[in-house]
Amino acid sequence: MVEGDCALEIIQTSYGIVLKDVNDFSPVHIFECGQAFRWNWDGTGYVGIAGDRVIRVSYDRGDVLLENVSIEDYSSFWKRYFDMDRDYGQVKAALARDSLLERAMEYGWGIRILNQEPWEALISFIISANNNIPRIKKIIENLAFKFGKRAEWRGKDFYAFPRPADLASASVEQLLACGCGYRAAYIKRTAEMVCSGEIQLDQVANLPYHEAYKALMACPGVGPKVADCVLLFSMGKTEAFPVDVWIKKVMQHFYPESAGTNRGVKEFAWQRFGHLAGFAQQYLFYYARERMELPG
Repeated sequence: MVEGDCALEIIQTSYGIVLKDVNDFSPVHIFECGQAFRWNWDGTGYVGIAGDRVIRVSYDRGDVLLENVSIEDYSSFWKRYFDMDRDYGQVKAALARDSLLERAMEYGWGIRILNQEPWEALISFIISANNNIPRIKKIIENLAFKFGKRAEWRGKDFYAFPRPADLASASVEQLLACGCGYRAAYIKRTAEMVCSGEIQLDQVANLPYHEAYKALMACPGVGPKVADCVLLFSMGKTEAFPVDVWIKKVMQHFYPESAGTNRGVKEFAWQRFGHLAGFAQQYLFYYARERMELPG
């Protein structure tokens, strides 16, 4: 089977599919760069649930193995989820004019920006504010277990991310019991806004970046960094450049000419990287977090 311009060969097996000789795809890089919270290493690959689909993703000498996936599943869902229609070689060629990014891209060569479900991304990144990844993942798992639909794979239970109505009808006390803390009220109110149509995420995704950014900022618990994460990781806005304390420190260390404010850092990134700023952010974030010792 031919896959777009990449002539990607796809083989159906008894356990799933194999994508042969894939360029620019490393499950470790994709799932350990802070963009998604429902994927966990099980000793063989990364197991996760998106929508109501449970799969394992592993990598073997250029081949990507997707277990519990048919060719039809891949074409209708996972192909877009893993951004397989994008030529990351072209992205890297454009960004390689920056010598630091060239090193960062060599290190995080297999990063891809996922196309996650906007509703899940919105709530997940509200939870992420002032939080660490293990705790974010635990809160999301608690919410899914309490309010999500159960799926089973290989004798284990998995739980889909709750629907907007599930969280809108939950009490703040129930959300607090899942570990949401002060974010519980934000989550409930945002879910109510989505259910009522006060914010329509499919329409937001189709807006130009600045309009979509403004629309998301109307949601309780959504600040500049959360809005940019949702735009980058679920709405295809590749110019989005999420800035938190860490990425600000990274930018000011490597690009001391970038301004001291979060907004200034983002505007510097737009000037330097243009519509590829989101890719640059991910490569720099992963490289600096894994390889560099930055001053406190």
